[in-house]
Amino acid sequence: MAIDPETFFLDPNFQGTLQSQIQQIVAAAILSGRFRPGEKMPSSRRLAQHLGISRITVTLAYTELVADDYLTTRARSGYYVSETAPVSPISGISNDAGQDRVDWGQAIAHHYSGARLVERLPDWRSYPYPFIYGQADPSLFNQSSWRLCAHQALGKKEFDSLTTDYGERDDPELIDFISRHTLPRRGILARPEQILVTMGAQNALWLAVQILLGPGRKAVIEEPGYPGLRDILRHAGCAIQPVPVDGAGLPPARLPGDVDVVFTTPSHQCPTTATMPIERRHALLKLAHERNFLLVEDDYEFEMSFLHAPAPALKSLDEDGRVIYVGSFSKSLFPGLRLGYLVGSEPFIHEARALRHAMLRHPPGHIQRTTAYFLARGHYDAMIRQMRNAYERRRAVMQEALEGTPIEIAGSAGFGGSSFWVKAPRGIDTAALATRLRARGVLIEPGNPFFAGQDSPDNCFRLAYSSIPASRIPEGVARIAREIEAMG
Repeated sequence: MAIDPETFFLDPNFQGTLQSQIQQIVAAAILSGRFRPGEKMPSSRRLAQHLGISRITVTLAYTELVADDYLTTRARSGYYVSETAPVSPISGISNDAGQDRVDWGQAIAHHYSGARLVERLPDWRSYPYPFIYGQADPSLFNQSSWRLCAHQALGKKEFDSLTTDYGERDDPELIDFISRHTLPRRGILARPEQILVTMGAQNALWLAVQILLGPGRKAVIEEPGYPGLRDILRHAGCAIQPVPVDGAGLPPARLPGDVDVVFTTPSHQCPTTATMPIERRHALLKLAHERNFLLVEDDYEFEMSFLHAPAPALKSLDEDGRVIYVGSFSKSLFPGLRLGYLVGSEPFIHEARALRHAMLRHPPGHIQRTTAYFLARGHYDAMIRQMRNAYERRRAVMQEALEGTPIEIAGSAGFGGSSFWVKAPRGIDTAALATRLRARGVLIEPGNPFFAGQDSPDNCFRLAYSSIPASRIPEGVARIAREIEAMG
């Protein structure tokens, strides 16, 4: 990588020659780590032109830096930062331009940090036994077809999708596919005016919370439930009422009488994976009608149905327009895509569209068009079929591996899914278990972040099979079981 000459600035108050100032600039940048070994320096001609000084001055400065081993030369190629350049004797040297004298404790008006969220390790692929949820498996993702769709979306004929500011609108081809193909598979019929593309399900939930809730209003969440939703609600200023789920999901009979919005994951409860029966879905809708509250349905994993067909979405049973539906392509394609959608009544979508416009205008047009092509050309359905087959195999292997271990299956989706919700024996802190397992190449997701209460059980955890080959599951489960026994 070549260093841009525009990163060089001369100080008119510098006490010394121009040559010594250039030497000091380069040496300081190397010592701080801003210029790295092997990077190419600007040519003496370009740097001299940029600084408005003599080329010989730059050449002499570079020569001195070579003598001190800050730089090295390569025949007919120029000057480079030396691989053996001196390093700063001060550990932890900062690249900051100056001292920070702001009292941020006083300057920050709203604090958004401090939430209990599921930890995401950037190097999770380096672990041989990653039982973690929601990460893309490169062996299952159709990279070549995605690349072709992205290339087509970059073509001259698609110039508008790449460069146009859609304003409040979305890519018409993506909206058409969602309306005519994706939603009908969940029993949902919606017009384009009732659909809004979002930056993933998290963004969709944020939009819904901002529009529907605030001080003086109450939201019900599932317990345990999705930590990201709880964090969004924490900043909304509304009252939050966690309601414990059972083996059939959220029980309508346990809902408080003064609720405004109920958030639920009926098809695949997060994280227990319980599926809400049709009878309970009808009861929940009946109660919403009688008590005049709204429902936000997060249907994040319906595509992973390989044992049985998924139950109809709650939205498909809604006769009042009380259900706001949240869908996502990030779980089934890859999490870095960050593409989801909201489906709801037009007055709600109208407000959500305006709020999205004020925050980010719209998701990138190129990403929307690439996804539309990937969906419409059949690549998505073919990949989903492959993923279902692989997950069915992995699920069977994991279920067999768990038999006879101290790990109890506390939740497994009846239609399929990509994870088990499990329990260790009482007295086993799964946060401590996760730390011990990491040293043995195993990653698990402790259950504590999924609970809102302070006295929540500490022996639950999630075991996902979406990111680990079937061949590694038995040994990974065996390592978990041995560690639990050692802790007991």
